[in-house]
Amino acid sequence: MGIIRLNNMNFYGYHGVYDFEKEQGANFEIDLELFTSLTKSSKSDNIEDTINYEDVYEQVKKAFGSKSYFLLEKLADSISKSIFEEHKIDKLIIRVRKINAPLDGKLDSVEIELKRKRADYA
Repeated sequence: MGIIRLNNMNFYGYHGVYDFEKEQGANFEIDLELFTSLTKSSKSDNIEDTINYEDVYEQVKKAFGSKSYFLLEKLADSISKSIFEEHKIDKLIIRVRKINAPLDGKLDSVEIELKRKRADYA
């Protein structure tokens, strides 16, 4: 078993509970960990034998921008489901951060983390 990680993918999107969040937008960061066998690719050195992280990035970007969500949890779950539909992975961990979330206080970001297995979408 191996892990392919895509760290700190940055996107600008219109997700949130408040109308101004959906109108003005905000910066988001996404981390993704894909758990899969890397045995074949580590021996073959052939991109066809692994998960192409460029394809994964484009898939995350598409899922992120395809719809506006109220909750980070739903956004993360939507991205997770799309990854399982396209790639042979056993499980994943996704973290979605909203930078400068609209709170009455000072903080860098708000983050949620989901852990999903293929069986979660069966």
